[in-house]
Amino acid sequence: MKIAIVAIGRLKDGPERDLVTRYRERLEALGRAHGVTRVEIVEIPESRARREDDRRSEEADAIRRKTGASALVILDERAPSCTSEAFAGHVRSWRDANESVALVIGGPDGLDPALRDSARLPLSFGALTLPHQLVRVLAVEQLYRALTILAGHPYHRAGSEA
Repeated sequence: MKIAIVAIGRLKDGPERDLVTRYRERLEALGRAHGVTRVEIVEIPESRARREDDRRSEEADAIRRKTGASALVILDERAPSCTSEAFAGHVRSWRDANESVALVIGGPDGLDPALRDSARLPLSFGALTLPHQLVRVLAVEQLYRALTILAGHPYHRAGSEA
């Protein structure tokens, strides 16, 4: 299984980039033994079109070119959320089917509605609007967490009901 995190805009040097790098390295190391062949971070420049709809459309076209036939996980605050265990279940099914998966993070104008509608999994990290830099960190960390859940690794502790 190949995994890509596809994001509109460039992540500058700083703590967010450091965290993305740290979790990507962990994901790659654990992934080798659990069916992940490649982890890629793809940055797509923001569109410079004048109209918001045109910017979203141009960015969607660029995303489609980069993701090809991958299962799309569209990260959008309007989408439903799920537990880490449920997300791990999705990762398991993609891995077992040897599908590539792309987690997509839109630009400042959001994502083109047609691209959102084509998602295999629309997903929210909560109803709050989060900075795109933090969404990248959360995306790669949740992928790592999903693999740890599938591997029975102690990183993920769901806790118990009191």
